[in-house]
Amino acid sequence: MSVPPIQTDSIVGKDSGNSHAYAEADRPLILGNPSFQDVSERISGIVEARPPSWWLPALGLAVSLFLMLFGSLGWLFIKGVGIWGINIPVGWGWAIVNFVWWVGIGHAGTLISAILFLLRQRWRTSINRFAEAMTLFAIMCAGIFPSVHIGRPWLIYWFAPYPNQMAIWPQFRSPLMWDFFAVGTYFAASLMFWYLGLVPDLATLRDRAVSRGRKVVYGIFALGWRGGHKQWKHFEMGYLILAGISTPLVLSVHSIVSTDFAISLVPGWHTTIFPPYFVAGAIFSGFALVVNLTIIARKLFHLENYITLDHYDKMAKIMLVTGLMVGYAYAMEFFIAWYSGNIYEQFVFINRAFGPYAWAYWTMVICNVGVSQLLWFRRVRRTLPLLFVVAILVNIGMWFERFVIVVTSLSRDFLPSSWDYYTPTIWDISTFLGSFGLFFTMFLLFIRFLPMIAMAEVKGVLPQAAVHRPRGLEQAVSPPITGGTS
Repeated sequence: MSVPPIQTDSIVGKDSGNSHAYAEADRPLILGNPSFQDVSERISGIVEARPPSWWLPALGLAVSLFLMLFGSLGWLFIKGVGIWGINIPVGWGWAIVNFVWWVGIGHAGTLISAILFLLRQRWRTSINRFAEAMTLFAIMCAGIFPSVHIGRPWLIYWFAPYPNQMAIWPQFRSPLMWDFFAVGTYFAASLMFWYLGLVPDLATLRDRAVSRGRKVVYGIFALGWRGGHKQWKHFEMGYLILAGISTPLVLSVHSIVSTDFAISLVPGWHTTIFPPYFVAGAIFSGFALVVNLTIIARKLFHLENYITLDHYDKMAKIMLVTGLMVGYAYAMEFFIAWYSGNIYEQFVFINRAFGPYAWAYWTMVICNVGVSQLLWFRRVRRTLPLLFVVAILVNIGMWFERFVIVVTSLSRDFLPSSWDYYTPTIWDISTFLGSFGLFFTMFLLFIRFLPMIAMAEVKGVLPQAAVHRPRGLEQAVSPPITGGTS
């Protein structure tokens, strides 16, 4: 039986509009037809080579912002939360806005790593390491804000469940306690999942290391990995179990964060739509940041064959779907307020759209609903400068969404005599910018000392790894394998 002809431009990944559906479905995930040895050389070479000329200045800038975070928190602990812009009745300000935003950023990592792994979506292999690392660093940034917004670090036992001799136990009715368990569990599971996936690649770096120090360090963290059949069997089982454990966390973590709002009686918060609404928004913003980071790294490290336009096309489609969910939630909030007949709910949403914070509300709507509609167009999804701008605007819009939810509901209390306008201070801004310093410091160290692409998983999606591919098709898609396979 003859093999159907396959168009060459489709196989090498060019954006051909007249390619056959058969060839489209069989388009390789990694371009350039690399061997297993080529993958190891290319990805490990980034870690083994001297840092690029831009890396040290970028790290210096990131560390400077990180030090600004330390200074801002130090002044907060000395003076108290009065240095922020919070007032009566706006007792939650940028600290909680930034907490919810950073937690949302971390959702794409677990979705790409766990859920897409369970769904056998092989295209995730080139971007999952980026997303997993981004998840960990975003959670580290998020954890700062609920810890310090009480303004008194010695009261950390209010939400941290550690035993003490004074028998002062955490307040289990406090949302801080729920956030501690939710975010802490999410971080622990994500860290184990990320580290387990790193083990085979750390062993590769160990075996390739020239200096004694690098060989020892990578050898310790590689846990004695030799790549034997029994080790791979245990690895795959452990990876599958952790993926199964991590999957419900994608839904539970931001659902619990949204419950911080939903259990209150504050108009605009007291609604059951918050959990699914927050989860969709978190995935929306998380994928947007993955797009931004991978576009930059792809260009700087010349990874065009490993992170292809097909990867961005798929991520943009997920952003489009979650963006439509977010837009639906915005509309349903107004409908629920009208349908409930509650005059306070109705006032809050009318005030959001036409009140003193209308500028923030319409920024949110334009960025999250309007801009995301551009992703219907294939040219936008596959034109990286346009997609980069769209992703930036999405994350700006998602930050404004959290700002609108927190501030507009609190600034107009039940009593008009309590109304006030919230304005952030320089300390709100410096703390937020400092959290970016922590994030990018960790991310720059990650791409410098660890493989940013999962080599072991990428090798598994190469044509050479498809041993059960029909004989004629394998010969048509890829030439005979030459070179090493390590």
